[in-house]
Amino acid sequence: MTKTKQKGLFITMEGPEGSGKSTHAKLLKQYIETKNFDVVLTREPGGTDVGKFIRNILLKEDVTLEKKAELLLFGADRVEHVTRVVKPALDQGKIVICDRYVDSTTAYQIGGRNLAEDTVKFINSISSDAIIPDLTIVLDVPVEIGLKRVKGGPRDRFEREEKPFHERVRRKFLEIAKEEPGRVKIIESCDTIDSVQEKIRGIVKPYLEKIK
Repeated sequence: MTKTKQKGLFITMEGPEGSGKSTHAKLLKQYIETKNFDVVLTREPGGTDVGKFIRNILLKEDVTLEKKAELLLFGADRVEHVTRVVKPALDQGKIVICDRYVDSTTAYQIGGRNLAEDTVKFINSISSDAIIPDLTIVLDVPVEIGLKRVKGGPRDRFEREEKPFHERVRRKFLEIAKEEPGRVKIIESCDTIDSVQEKIRGIVKPYLEKIK
């Protein structure tokens, strides 16, 4: 996929269930804003009004979906999200932090669901409009620890999957990082929130200095 030229900075936060990416995305936004940057924090699925409806379908625990239908719903969510949120913000020179993006689709649909790689890559390509993150941070956590973290509250369709599913997802994230070391950085997220956030900021800081 050829990367679309963009003015702003696009950062995505990825990782398996219970990795802490949503928490750290919020903390990273707060940190970057102290540096006087305009930051947009968003997520997939559910970053638009239409996306919220799609998110409810995808995550609702009592919904049964065919694998390809699930993939296409993620694609539909991304088309709306990229068109209405991500691209406009980047065109305005803003920093966009997104909680999950194409790498999650790759990890969950190819790794977790065992869908054909070509099919998933095609959907990722057309739905993202060739907008690729400048930086992707994968928060890695052992499956047992991650699932224990999400056990306390209500669990969605993905959190309820069996352990082998989550193991495959985690392995795929690690594969992505190995294949694209320039873009994708792995941080172990078993440490304290402060410690993990400090590592994230250390990675992000050089990117901020480039766009000052």
